[in-house]
Amino acid sequence: MKYGVFSVSMPEYNPEETLKILKELGYDGVEWRVTNMPKEKPENIPFDRRYWAYNESTIEIDTIEEKADELKALCDSYGIEIFSLTTYLTPADYEKVEPVLRAAQKMGVKKIRVFPPSYQPKDDQTPYAELMYENKAYVKKLEALGKKYGVKIMMEIHMNNLSASPSAAYRLVEGCDPAYIGVIFDPGNMVNEGYEDYQKSFELLGSYIAHVHVKNAVIVEDGRDELGSKKWKREQAPLWDGMADLKDLFRVMKKFGYDDTISVEDFSNESSTYDKLKANIEYVKKLAASV
Repeated sequence: MKYGVFSVSMPEYNPEETLKILKELGYDGVEWRVTNMPKEKPENIPFDRRYWAYNESTIEIDTIEEKADELKALCDSYGIEIFSLTTYLTPADYEKVEPVLRAAQKMGVKKIRVFPPSYQPKDDQTPYAELMYENKAYVKKLEALGKKYGVKIMMEIHMNNLSASPSAAYRLVEGCDPAYIGVIFDPGNMVNEGYEDYQKSFELLGSYIAHVHVKNAVIVEDGRDELGSKKWKREQAPLWDGMADLKDLFRVMKKFGYDDTISVEDFSNESSTYDKLKANIEYVKKLAASV
C-alpha cells in the first residue's frame, strides 16, 4: 500500500513545505485539498477550526488547470505522488469539475474527489430519496466525464451527506463503471454517522473502493437537554485513541486484497501537526505489519 496525507490536515504549511515534510517523514503521496482560499486570513480562528478556516496547504481551484504543470513538477522534485485532487464540488457542479479533470489528466493523477451534497434532517429541504435520485443522475454525468479524461471520480463516505454509510454510498454509485466512479472509505467519519461492519462494507462496495482515509474520533458526553436526557457529541481523536477499529480495517483490507492508496487525515488537536505526522506514519505501518 501507499501512504500519504490529505493536506487539509497540514493547515499551517504551504504546498512546498507540505511536500518537504512528507518526504522527510517517509510518506509516499499527498492528497491535495482543492478549493479557493479566503482573500485575507480571518482573525481569531479557533484552534480546532484552523483546518478549514485558513488552510495554507491548499491548491486554488480557479487556477489549478493553468498551474497543473508547475504543481506536478514540484511534487516530482520531492518524489511525492499525487493521490488525488480533492475538491468540495458536488455532483450538481459537474460542469465545474471538468477543469479539475483536465488538470488531473495533465498531471497524470488518476483520482479526484467530488463531495456528495449535505443532508441536514432538521432543515426544510428536499427529501432524502429525491436528493439521492437527482444526484444519481448527476453521478452518471460525472461517469461520462471520468471516462473522457481517464480519471476516476470518487464519492466520500462522510457524515451529514447523502453517502454517510457504505450502503448509502453504494446506492449513489450503483450501476456506474468502477473504472471511473469510486468511493473513499472513511471509518473515522463513520464514528459519527453510518457505521457498518468493515467486512460487510468491503463485500458490498467491492471494486468501488478507490481510496481510504485513516482518521479517528470518539463520542463524548455533552451535558443534558431540558428533559434531563444525556447528550453526546463527536470529537476528533488520535488514530490510536478513537472508536474506529483501525486494526480491523487493515485486517479487512488485507483480506480483500486492497493494496492501493491510503491518506491519513488527522484532525486531533493534542499534538503539533509535525509530531502527529511523524507518529501517524509509524502507527499505520505498525497496523499493516500487525495483520
